[in-house]
Amino acid sequence: MSGNRELGSAALVKLVAGREISARLRDRNFVISSVVILVVLLGLLGFQVAVSSGEESSTIGVVDGEPGIEQVLEAQGEALDVQVTVVELADRDAAERAIEDGDVDGVLFPGDAPELLVEQSAGGSLEAVVQGAVAQQALAGQLADAGITELDVPEVAVTSMDPDADADAQRVVAAIIGVGILYGLLIMFGQFVAQGVVEEKSSRVVELLLATMRPWHLLAGKILGLGLLGLAQIVLIAVIGVSGALAFDIVEVPGDLIGTAVAVVAWFVLGYAFYAAVFAVAASLVSRQEDLGSVLMPTTLVLVVAFVIGLQAAADADGGLAVVTSYVPGLSPLVMPVRQAAGDVAAWEVGLSALIAALAVALVVRIGGRVYAASLLRTSGKTKIREALRAERV
Repeated sequence: MSGNRELGSAALVKLVAGREISARLRDRNFVISSVVILVVLLGLLGFQVAVSSGEESSTIGVVDGEPGIEQVLEAQGEALDVQVTVVELADRDAAERAIEDGDVDGVLFPGDAPELLVEQSAGGSLEAVVQGAVAQQALAGQLADAGITELDVPEVAVTSMDPDADADAQRVVAAIIGVGILYGLLIMFGQFVAQGVVEEKSSRVVELLLATMRPWHLLAGKILGLGLLGLAQIVLIAVIGVSGALAFDIVEVPGDLIGTAVAVVAWFVLGYAFYAAVFAVAASLVSRQEDLGSVLMPTTLVLVVAFVIGLQAAADADGGLAVVTSYVPGLSPLVMPVRQAAGDVAAWEVGLSALIAALAVALVVRIGGRVYAASLLRTSGKTKIREALRAERV
């Protein structure tokens, strides 16, 4: 006992942290959940690549087409962002066979009374391409009959009132994904901390541990060990997410995406420190896994509320609810990153929110540590916080 005490507080906390990391790395649930998170992230990247690279296409058959109709159809398709392929067909029978076989989406019969033949109905893009091409062809013919061979048509200049809109949207999407992952990790690692506390109490292992160290050594070691695992996990996710987005050219402004990822990681540290302490203290009040859900429910609901408000902040970053909750400890880690991405948040606002969150962490750890120390050896039934605080003073 005295030998271990001679190790010093830092060494004891380090031992507990190392024990937590080693135990969790051997935990199948932790490994599976980590793999699932990475698979979901890669799936989101793949889906985004498919959506951004996917281009609508249409194959159009033409019977007895006038000269130049193919070029007009292709030009109209390009204007509407539709890849148009034109196929020449001999007659109506060939057109019907091509539609029935799925070789073409529709067949155009030009002339004085143009007709578009389709199997059931024409999609919006197909009809728009054909209608525009026919209109251009007819207009060109009428102008030619009038002796006008060329038109001086000015090019329309497009001026964007918000040229950074695409970059802003990308940051917001990245922040929402990051906060979603952060929410999942806070829930997962908070429950890991809580389950570990109850397991030690129910197996009486805690009595052996407290023979060689103080309760706060055990609490700090648990939070630190699992926190390092969580930090490593979210950093890995951020690196993979940012690297994948840049590699597949999903984002246009790398600096903004990296800044958003860094903000999410930084807020994870504050959020985890706060919730891990709360989860650990709540778990120390019970001695059975069956009772764990009831004591963790209030904290879990707070996390859910924070996540929902964070999603709403993406649409109204400067709204009263988003602004106020971005300074509330426990809510700010899931709201402020989205506000930073979706709105114009001053540096002092972020600093003030982080300072309040850090002070709240210190307060929770101080008060929670007293409850933890007083209730850790109570292995029968539930302990009320007031009873734990009173016992700790005694």
